[in-house]
Amino acid sequence: MDIIKINGKKISYTLKKRKYQKQINFIVHQDGSLVVTAPKICRQSFVKKEIIKNSQWIIKQIGDKNNNITIDTCVINYMKKSLRPIVEAKLLQFNSYYNFTYNRVSIRHQKTRWGSCSSAGNLNFNCKLMCLSNELQEYVVAHELCHLAEMNHSKDFWQLVEKTVPNYKELRKQLKNVRV
Repeated sequence: MDIIKINGKKISYTLKKRKYQKQINFIVHQDGSLVVTAPKICRQSFVKKEIIKNSQWIIKQIGDKNNNITIDTCVINYMKKSLRPIVEAKLLQFNSYYNFTYNRVSIRHQKTRWGSCSSAGNLNFNCKLMCLSNELQEYVVAHELCHLAEMNHSKDFWQLVEKTVPNYKELRKQLKNVRV
């Protein structure tokens, strides 16, 4: 980890040099940490000049991440802990009908999906399900559970879902109108 001082502000960064990279890239992670990737032949002094040249963007990105991370992390962790027993109860409820075998159940903070099912039988649910109605939560749980039998959205898959969620078409439409 290296440190550079810009406008009186210390910025720490990790430099990763890569053999086949052609330009310098900056990545500001969710926790506000900066990673600089550069071609292997790049000198440290040139990397520092590029950081200074892009300092306005870097400082803004780090500031945006740092302003949100504490609240976001607390809320996300709370949602994950609160949602787990709800999802597990719904899985038991629906699986008493289906009797499928599944492995791990994970509650994650996902940006694009309400849930997913892996070919290894792992079920993943978005912590943002906490913000949905009970009916929509049940639809998502049943939907992912049915993927254990049908890893697609075929007619057979939808017939499985319909056995426990007869109004799945209406709920699916509602869910499409909610941003993840």
